[in-house]
Amino acid sequence: MALPSAWPSQQHAAYAGIGSRRTPPDILDLMRRAGAVLAASDWVLRTGMAGGADQAFYRGASAHGALELYLPWPSFEANARIAGGAEQFVLSRPTEAAHELAARFHPAWSRLSSAVRSLHARNAHQVLGPDLASPARFVLCWTPDGSLDGQGHGVGGTGQALRIAHEHAIPVFNLARPEHAERVLRCCADG
Repeated sequence: MALPSAWPSQQHAAYAGIGSRRTPPDILDLMRRAGAVLAASDWVLRTGMAGGADQAFYRGASAHGALELYLPWPSFEANARIAGGAEQFVLSRPTEAAHELAARFHPAWSRLSSAVRSLHARNAHQVLGPDLASPARFVLCWTPDGSLDGQGHGVGGTGQALRIAHEHAIPVFNLARPEHAERVLRCCADG
């Protein structure tokens, strides 16, 4: 699969805005506000368009700058995408290299369906970029257990991205941790 030649994260700092579909409403609002503040400061959002956290970051960032969407298949959450606003760069399905990388980090890869494998493979791009060699500067997320490395219980699909980030020494800020949420709240208030 040929990748577009110029992605926004090749020009500006990028972060991965991800998390659980079960993210609480107050945290979704914080994610939306953080997405807007970061976009206004030229940060590039990388996300996967899943319901909950991904879409909250997307809604916040969609009015400014540019963002990168990493999808498991082309029609994934198409009805949630916003026309206009931010320039959207879309990788409509993960590369074979992303599948190979994801297999290394998932504890039960052989038992996953093809669709679920694609969901996990796109996480590799969210963290490492379209070429899998351009790491995000940080991951901003929410998981029920506050995990920073994807090893906890209840991390769900976000755990895959956290395991990849941990392996690549990418800082993770999990909004389930009060000190992380407070830091983001201060940034949103200042921005």
